[in-house]
Amino acid sequence: MGYIDELGIAARKAEAAMTEIGTAQKNNALKAIADSLLKNKDTIIKENRRDLENAKANGMTEAFIDRLTLTEARIEGMSTGVLQVMELKDPINEIIGGETLPNGLVVQKVRVPLGVIGIIFESRPNVTVDAASLCLKSGNICILRGGSDAIYSNKCLTGMRDALKEAGLPENAVQLVADTSRAIAGDMMKADKYIDVLIPRGGGGLIRSVKQNSTIPVIQTGEGNCHVYVDRFADIEKALNITDNAKTQRPSVCNAIETILVHKDVAEQFYTALNEKWNGKVRIYGDEICAKYMNIDRPATDEDYATEFNDYVIAAKTVSSLEEAIEHINKYGTKHSECIVTINLDNAMKFQRCVDAAAVYVNASTRFTDGFEFGLGAEIGISTQKLHARGPMGLRELTTYKYLITGCGQIR
Repeated sequence: MGYIDELGIAARKAEAAMTEIGTAQKNNALKAIADSLLKNKDTIIKENRRDLENAKANGMTEAFIDRLTLTEARIEGMSTGVLQVMELKDPINEIIGGETLPNGLVVQKVRVPLGVIGIIFESRPNVTVDAASLCLKSGNICILRGGSDAIYSNKCLTGMRDALKEAGLPENAVQLVADTSRAIAGDMMKADKYIDVLIPRGGGGLIRSVKQNSTIPVIQTGEGNCHVYVDRFADIEKALNITDNAKTQRPSVCNAIETILVHKDVAEQFYTALNEKWNGKVRIYGDEICAKYMNIDRPATDEDYATEFNDYVIAAKTVSSLEEAIEHINKYGTKHSECIVTINLDNAMKFQRCVDAAAVYVNASTRFTDGFEFGLGAEIGISTQKLHARGPMGLRELTTYKYLITGCGQIR
């Protein structure tokens, strides 16, 4: 029996046990997890330092280090996030439809867990806690496979299994794939006997690999080639602040922008002001018009417009119309988060109607595409596909439904 088989069998046993677990027990477990994070934060930071030292020794980028780092404040934030999930309404057994048929059959449509959820993610230790808490509250079992760069952090964080036992939940409701080899990741992608749905969280390479190799249904999340379009009717001050926040507040995340599109009528004013604001903070790959007013690193290419940089790097393009901006976004975007800055209502409405993305903003930073910011408590990822779930995936997005039919002897 292989390693993934062992985890899968344990997960199926835990799934059976979870059907008898009510909201109060789940909430008790989440409270215990939140408390354990605070109680063990010194140990967590110590183990995280081991990952950080390895990452620095391997020459990882600043953005990569940022994603990997756990500070006292971030651990406290993770604990708060678990408590917020605890306070959310339990979606399981919610009646979402039904009727009594003419033959007397009572048909109810109710929410149920997806089952066993496999999550393959890169060097973001916070995903370990976010995913586990959301899966637990929604009655799901999770098998977590993080990257080798965060293995010490993830092993320490999955000490939350002790809190599950104390609360009377099966400890195997949360399992970590401790073997981070590619071969084991491949085995996990083929484990459709045990895993009901697979969710990759990370860059484009990871997501494409999972989609191409998995025999398990995949919910595509995370890849974010996002844009801000500065319309000819933009409030330039708002455009500057939104662009700066969407790029530099945390450039390593999927809802940060990677390309600025600027209408030619405001190009000189906007580019000049942005050049002064950033003053070399961000490397810019721009077109000829951008180069007149900004200190660009080099001319932008088609490949740049298709790239998720996850760093202090951005592509810039000048467009002659709203329609050209929309066409560019729909060609190069990853259907994640897109923004227009404008005071023109017609342009705003057309942008929101025609841009194909999970979240389409008017006059607000794309950084708000987040489960916490949307009031979901936390998220398991940002879905960029169109089936089942789209955008930030909270508790309800981790459920499916089944029909419960009650009769009194009816036959067909």
